[in-house]
Amino acid sequence: MPMPLEDKHIYTVSQITQEIGVIFENTFGNGVWVEGEVSNFKAASSGHFYFSLKDSAAVLSAAMFNRANRELKFQLQDGIKVICFGKIDVYGARGQYQMIVEKIEPKGIGARALAFEQLKEKLLKEGLFDSAHKRPLPFMPFSVGVVTSSKGAAIRDILGILKKGAPCVDVVIRSARVQGEGAAQEIAQGIEELNQFNQVDLIIVSRGGGSTEDLWAFNEEVVARAVYNSKIPVISAVGHQINISLCDLVADLFVETPTAAAKIIVDKKNTFLAELDNLRHEMVFSISETISSLKNNLTALRHALKSPLDRLHEKEQLLDDLSAGLSQNMRQLIEITRERASSLIHRLGALSPLAVLSRGYSLSMLMKDESVIKDALRIKPGDRVKTILSNGSFISLVEEVRRNERKTGF
Repeated sequence: MPMPLEDKHIYTVSQITQEIGVIFENTFGNGVWVEGEVSNFKAASSGHFYFSLKDSAAVLSAAMFNRANRELKFQLQDGIKVICFGKIDVYGARGQYQMIVEKIEPKGIGARALAFEQLKEKLLKEGLFDSAHKRPLPFMPFSVGVVTSSKGAAIRDILGILKKGAPCVDVVIRSARVQGEGAAQEIAQGIEELNQFNQVDLIIVSRGGGSTEDLWAFNEEVVARAVYNSKIPVISAVGHQINISLCDLVADLFVETPTAAAKIIVDKKNTFLAELDNLRHEMVFSISETISSLKNNLTALRHALKSPLDRLHEKEQLLDDLSAGLSQNMRQLIEITRERASSLIHRLGALSPLAVLSRGYSLSMLMKDESVIKDALRIKPGDRVKTILSNGSFISLVEEVRRNERKTGF
């Protein structure tokens, strides 16, 4: 016989939902890993993610709140196979159990690798890698901006190559962090500031070698877009041997090392001087050809006229004098032009930061923010100061600050 109604324990809907929640808590209280394919993904305006995890036989509802998903390295989307960690809970409003996801990783590929491929595909579709957008490098860059760490090996390599092979080239250094949190934003800002400065012919974005993790700032979207939007041609010189960064793909030219970038400028300087020398030879040859043609025409005219011979001889002598004078003037003009070009190159070399340092000047920077010290008001006793010389540098501690002192002699 059925049990009398008064002897039965009757649950309310809320009570049974709570009991089921307790069962889940006891069973999966420490969290559980679940593998599945993402479907029905939705990002709510609140920042929370809602989706389903499915396999061939079942579907599990899932939620990932904004406090957990804000550090997600890749874009969650339908069709991605993932492994999730979280707790199983009951959503009483719908009487449905769901997984509250705390961590999520793509199955078979790292989060950063997936983020790289997703961003690469996005930028490719937008045309940031198109060769039609690539700008040609200037024939001869007399001023070069470099976005890199002022303390890294990359800037030392670049300055060393240019000092030896192209001292006429001015170098403007925009110091920026090249790895770690905030590095991508500093690199992008450096590119934008050099464009606003508008006094350089070429920009080099550079750092030395490192692991994929070290070089990750050059895979950030903000850097790729800064390079793409630059009005000044950009060389990407991120030290690597295997992996190509998004900065490389967007840049007008990319090379594997900072040294290679500096050598391009040296080669351009050598090409420029060789072109000047070729023009000089072509001008001399053209003048000689013109004079020879005039002589031949005059000889033909003399044979045609036959008389008066004295007048013809006089004209021949005048032509010889003019020819000699023209040759002399052209040689002088060529020599003057060559001297002016050499003077210009030497003057440009004298204006470079390296030349200024070599004359006995130095450059002092506050160690705490690497800013150049132009006014004694900016420093105080106890500050650490780095002083850069023509050959090497040293670090000193400020003992006393004297203000409003000016020295008229050396």
